[in-house]
Amino acid sequence: MRLQTRLILLIGTLLFIIIIALTFSFERILVTTLQKNVGASALKIAKTVALMDVIRHAFEEENPSAIIQPIVEKIRMETDAEYIVIGNKEGIRYAHPLPDRIGKEMVGGDNGPVLNGESIISEAVGSMGPSLRGKTPIFNDQDEVIGIVSVGILLKDIEQSAVTYRNAMIIFAAIALMVGSGGAIVIANSVKRSIHGLEPEEIGLLYQEKRAILETIHEGIIAVDTEGTITLVNQTALKLIDPLEQMEITGQHVRDVIPESRLMEVIKSGQSEIDQEMTINESSVVVNRLPIFDHQHRVVGAVSSFRNKSELLRLTEELTQVKRYTEALRSQTHEYSNKLYTIYGLIQLESYQEAMDIITHETDVHQNLIHFLLQEIPDPIIGGILIGKFNRANELKVKLEIDSKSTFKTIPDDLNRNHLVTIIGNLIDNALDAVLEKNDENRTVKVFLSDIGKAFTIIIEDNGSGIKEDVAERLFELGFSTKNEDHRGYGLVIVTQAIQQLRGHIRFESRPQEGTIFTVVIPKEKGKDI
Repeated sequence: MRLQTRLILLIGTLLFIIIIALTFSFERILVTTLQKNVGASALKIAKTVALMDVIRHAFEEENPSAIIQPIVEKIRMETDAEYIVIGNKEGIRYAHPLPDRIGKEMVGGDNGPVLNGESIISEAVGSMGPSLRGKTPIFNDQDEVIGIVSVGILLKDIEQSAVTYRNAMIIFAAIALMVGSGGAIVIANSVKRSIHGLEPEEIGLLYQEKRAILETIHEGIIAVDTEGTITLVNQTALKLIDPLEQMEITGQHVRDVIPESRLMEVIKSGQSEIDQEMTINESSVVVNRLPIFDHQHRVVGAVSSFRNKSELLRLTEELTQVKRYTEALRSQTHEYSNKLYTIYGLIQLESYQEAMDIITHETDVHQNLIHFLLQEIPDPIIGGILIGKFNRANELKVKLEIDSKSTFKTIPDDLNRNHLVTIIGNLIDNALDAVLEKNDENRTVKVFLSDIGKAFTIIIEDNGSGIKEDVAERLFELGFSTKNEDHRGYGLVIVTQAIQQLRGHIRFESRPQEGTIFTVVIPKEKGKDI
């Protein structure tokens, strides 16, 4: 059964039970109240009659009925009482609506308390049928009971009045039930629209899918309502905010968890904030903040996604390495293709000695470089990047010199070599770009690597045009570049971040038209600054 149908049946049944129960309760209260009021009214009439002097004095006459009957009948007609009966203390009637019953004994069997001086309201079967009556004694001047006044209303008359009210309540209950049923249909349709026509099982499945999707996303996700209360957070965000996972974040205000959060500003402005940097729990993250809109385009909350900057750096480094290796292979292929064509041409021209000289020269250069690297820089990753950059420099007609005093043998296993490759590769690339801008055939880049002492030293020197003072101040800014090209201005930022990860530092010296020297110092022991 669909949710909409279940809601209509549930609300309709509940309304039916409540309305029926209230109708019967009100009807019972009404009848009880009606009987009470009628009984009180009858007793009041009886007491009024009992206090009349003419009635009391008539008991002393030889024929009390002749005096009492006319008076009582007149009162009965004016008060709409069903009957007013007066009898003496022996129960013999002096007044009755039916004259033929005067002089006969009163019936009902409830005169006992009245003869003892009490006024009562009773329900009994009299000579005219079941009735509700008020009875009170008649006292003489000596306060002695000399008679009884009984004023009655037939129960069938009370029932007729109750039926009139009952019918009105039944009509009201029917109208209320119809209105309630219409309301149930409206509520059910509204609920259906609110949940986009989905059934509870489908909603539960969507919730499970949403949780599964959130937990598979590597970014941290936090959602808040318009008050700033956190309504959703995934496991990645929890680990970044509270590594020990001891804090209950959901339900707290976002500023209590992340004081620097700008989600409240996003909710107020309704504007997204993309790729913003901030610090969470001493971790640098890149954050995206977006407002959440309802179908009326009102802001009903905001969601923030963020990722640890070190992860983005690692991805950037991996992409950089792939690009670097691709460029190195391309450079090497291009260079050797040219030299093979040269050698092939010399052989065709039968210039064998010249061909042998080229082969010998190239063999000596590369063999010497490889031999040096195997001895002094045995790490294959560092050696590979240096060979790649060497070939790239040859292709660009730039002389790349690796200082013969360089040594890089004692790299600890726990030191991230990708960071070292990032630093060396980007600094050499920047040096190559610098010398290529200079119109000079003597374009040289020098590399010095040292592991002497408690730190690694990396020195990259070029004889380019140098760095201007106004440029030097912004050299390490993200996206800043002296070249008007897209996707530039990230190399030195990545280098700086890699150096920070290794707890090292970088500095540079530059002289106009003489070149620039970048010096990087990295501690060997992990976790120690220099």
